[in-house]
Amino acid sequence: MPKIVFLGAGRMASAMVSRLIRKGIAAPSDLVCIGGSGVTAAALSSRRGIGLARSLSDLPADADLLVVAFKPQQLASADPGLAGYSAGKLVISVLAGRTIERLSKVFPSARNIVRCMPNTPARIGAGITGWCARHELAGADKAAVESLLGAMGQSVEIPEGRMDALTGVSGSGPAYVFEFAAALRDGGVAAGLDLATAEKLANETILGAACLLARAKTSPEALRDEVVSPKGTTFAALQKLSAGGFRDLIREAVLAAKARAEELSSE
Repeated sequence: MPKIVFLGAGRMASAMVSRLIRKGIAAPSDLVCIGGSGVTAAALSSRRGIGLARSLSDLPADADLLVVAFKPQQLASADPGLAGYSAGKLVISVLAGRTIERLSKVFPSARNIVRCMPNTPARIGAGITGWCARHELAGADKAAVESLLGAMGQSVEIPEGRMDALTGVSGSGPAYVFEFAAALRDGGVAAGLDLATAEKLANETILGAACLLARAKTSPEALRDEVVSPKGTTFAALQKLSAGGFRDLIREAVLAAKARAEELSSE
C-alpha cells in the first residue's frame, strides 16, 4: 500500500486505521492523520502509533492516497490548499451524501476520486462497503482500493446513481438490526425473562441466524420455513408480524433512509 493520509480522525477513520494495521496491510509509519481541532487526530495518533499532522504543510509530500473522513458538512469549508495537495493523488471519500461531482470541486486535480459508503461493522472487519469511482480505476489504484476496503470486510462496486439506495440498506442497516435486537430483548422480558438472559438470547440468536444465512447459500425465506411448523409457535409469531405490516415497515424505513440520503446529496 502507498502512504495514506487520513483527513479526519473520527470513528470511521479510526476503524480503517485499526483494520489496516491489524491486517498487516499498512504499517503505522505509512499512515498519517490530521483533524480539524487536532484533539481526535492526536488521540488516534497516540493510540495507533501513526503520524500526526497539525496543518496541511505538515502532511507528507510522498503520500499517494487521501482518505476523506471528516464530517460531511465540513466539505464546503475545506481548506482550499487541499486542491493543490491532492493533485495527482487517489482520493477516497467516506462522506455520506457527498457526490463525486461535489468532491471534484474540492479535489479537482486528483487522478481519481472514489466515493464509499461503509457501515459500522467495518470496525471489526465484518462490514460491507459500496463504492464507485469518477473514472475507471487503473490496476494499481483498484488494488489499493480493494485492499483498503477489504480490511474492513467485503465491498461491492455499484453505479453512483445507486449509492443512496445502498445507504438505505447497508449504510443504515446495522441500526435496524440493533433496533430489532432491542425489541427482541424487550419481548423476552415481557414474556418473563430477566433482562440479562433476554439480552443474551436475543443477541446470540441474531448472530447465529446471520451466520447461518451467510453460509447456507439459500434464501432467507427458505431458512425461515425450516423453523415454521403449521400452527406452531413460530407460525403464530410470524402471523403477528405479518398483521403488523413488518415487511412493509422495513421497506418504508429503507426508502426513508434513501430519501434522506438524496436530500443530503443536494444540500
